[in-house]
Amino acid sequence: MEAWVPLFDIFLNSPSPEFDASLWFSSNSLTNSTTTTSTNSFLKLLSKPIDTISTNPSSSIQSKRFLYIQTLPDAVQSRILSFLTTESKRFCKRELCLLAENVLNGSEEVDFWVKKSAHNLLDKMSDSGFRQFSTLNLNGLEEEEEFFALPSCLQSCSHSKSSVLPWLPLTFDELRESASVSCIADEGSDEAMEVEELCEVEENGEVLNQVDVSIDSEVRTKAGSLKMKLLECESAKRTENLANEIRQLCFEADGKEVRNSFGVLGLIEPWEVDDETASILITNLLGVNANESELSWASKVLCSIILPKLLVLNEPASRVLVTTTIESCKPRQKAAVDALLFPLVLCKEGLNTHLCDVMSRIIKECLHPAHVSAFCQRLLCGEEESRKFICLPCHQHLVSDKLVWTEPLFMLFQNILNQNVSLTQDSIEHLVSVVRELAGKYSESLKFSTFLLCLVTKCHSSLKHHKLILIPTVELTNTFMTKSILSKLNSL
Repeated sequence: MEAWVPLFDIFLNSPSPEFDASLWFSSNSLTNSTTTTSTNSFLKLLSKPIDTISTNPSSSIQSKRFLYIQTLPDAVQSRILSFLTTESKRFCKRELCLLAENVLNGSEEVDFWVKKSAHNLLDKMSDSGFRQFSTLNLNGLEEEEEFFALPSCLQSCSHSKSSVLPWLPLTFDELRESASVSCIADEGSDEAMEVEELCEVEENGEVLNQVDVSIDSEVRTKAGSLKMKLLECESAKRTENLANEIRQLCFEADGKEVRNSFGVLGLIEPWEVDDETASILITNLLGVNANESELSWASKVLCSIILPKLLVLNEPASRVLVTTTIESCKPRQKAAVDALLFPLVLCKEGLNTHLCDVMSRIIKECLHPAHVSAFCQRLLCGEEESRKFICLPCHQHLVSDKLVWTEPLFMLFQNILNQNVSLTQDSIEHLVSVVRELAGKYSESLKFSTFLLCLVTKCHSSLKHHKLILIPTVELTNTFMTKSILSKLNSL
């Protein structure tokens, strides 16, 4: 019994008992060749019957029999069962099942967390293909069958061959009648609505790298005139009037956006104006409040005015441009992601320091951490379909379909991690693969090492399985931070 005292002390006091107990068993296996006996003897100890005597003044002395594990505090029982679930490969599956069953079927009331841990252990054994539950109560199986059974109102129709679906009491004739009635009632308006919705979905769901709607000569002439007026405009009032004229050209009288509005903005070339004029132009084109119905319009405005300026940014962005970008993106998060963040991070020449600063401001001040995590997941792990963004055809040559890993891009992900954004497991695994691939290239880079330290610090719980891979990768670096990173990895 004394040999198990350190292990029970771990279950009683350790903040991470499963991990520490696993290390304890691993260290014992190095000094004790009978590892199987050791693990089996631990299960035998937990399953050992213990006779207890209860004295009740109103009755005679009563003797009760418990398993050894049932004499321990509830918290310790729960931790032990959780450990057995996590490290089930170390133990005999049959003995694990019997232990969990006996805990659940005990005569005394079982604590909620102990019961939950025991059920988790049985579930783990079931998932691993083990089906030998000799003493398991079958009442739960009957309740499960009742839970998944069809409602009584549908049971009579479940075997009907004329039903659309086995569980749906609707015949083909009834379905045809309802479909024909709805088509006749709304034939005119619904067809137009479906066409418009389909066009909107297609427009929002793919890269706008071409303007496929023809623009008549009159609109082209007006757009060319507005382009010249914008370049010559010097007053704020005049800019406001020109913004109203642009909206009139891109919207119909009833306020509905015209199909060729994106092409019109491409002809006007509003990105050529200075930052002060662009600020006034955006404010008047978008308005103060974000309107859900104008989401497509907001994306087009952002990628027609702000995006071209940022794609060629080779110096710190002006205060006016940054402020305008932040104020425009705050109430329009989806437009900010589709029209700015995605095309910017996929810049063909790679992210530079100035662009990294602007993107970090947008992410920090405009997006919720959950949105940032989703953006990173789409960027790192998503297929080509999920990376689609909005961009004018004349700027398409500045954007790539793949990430170009530069030092500022690592800085961007470091800034994201420092904002306590919880990245998904597949995003972290992709970052690990990138780090392994580029460690030799950036072995002398202090920024790369800083990102590595941030990744190991912020995502330590998700990197335990990558520890053996990351250690030789970090050893390839040659900066004063290398030892700190290795120390963090060794403590995982």
